[in-house]
Amino acid sequence: MLVEAVYLKYNYDFRDYTGASQKRRVLVALRELGCNTVSALQERVMHDPAAFARLLQYLTIPVTEMFRDPDYYAALRTQVAPLLKTYPSVKVWVAGCSTGEEVYSLAIVLHEEGLLERAMIYATDINPESLEAARRGVFALDRMQLYTENYQKAGGRRAFSDYYTAAYGGARFDRALVENVTFADHSLATDSVFSETHFISCRNVMIYFNRRLQDRVLGLFHESLCHRGFLGLGSKESIEFSAWASRFEVLARREKLYRKAGA
Repeated sequence: MLVEAVYLKYNYDFRDYTGASQKRRVLVALRELGCNTVSALQERVMHDPAAFARLLQYLTIPVTEMFRDPDYYAALRTQVAPLLKTYPSVKVWVAGCSTGEEVYSLAIVLHEEGLLERAMIYATDINPESLEAARRGVFALDRMQLYTENYQKAGGRRAFSDYYTAAYGGARFDRALVENVTFADHSLATDSVFSETHFISCRNVMIYFNRRLQDRVLGLFHESLCHRGFLGLGSKESIEFSAWASRFEVLARREKLYRKAGA
């Protein structure tokens, strides 16, 4: 099986990703890599690391935008930021950061709430090309109108254009936003916790995982969060009905914000 072979050869674990999502992505990879069968694709990627690097782009297709689901960021401002301000310093983990749109969105919110200078942000993903794009912080200019609308709906306090300049054929975001960001390779399927954090944002990632992997990831987050730390999920994700449901309290149900339950 392709995903088992990938795990054994490259230590990338897609075995607990949902079948439907995985099937769609493999079909795209077959077409783009010019293979007629999954067996042919497996044979190629097992013997050609460059082909595997291309396959990885299809298995981890990033679907993201800045200030996606603006109500989520608005709720961060009103319900999470005031409590984060009570800490002398703040550690934030953006898990599955993809190409970085969420990292920059979150950094802008922290900046406007007076938290960015004393925050350390860990932005992690399994896709090295996505991480490199996140480091660059250059996004398509034709997306700026949508991102500006999202930012305004999320309670933005400035002109969104203050945060970027037109460069390199796109919109290059202010490097000061990521001065305290560490971009790092990390797999939610196989790696462990690397730091205690006050807030974790992992949005629209677990929808691609089966229940077993979702429970593993929620366990990682629970272990990583400090006492009464905060967790944000995507609009179609939830802690309810998971093995960790009793370990978190609902902070904002519609916006999918949770808080680690007290001892």
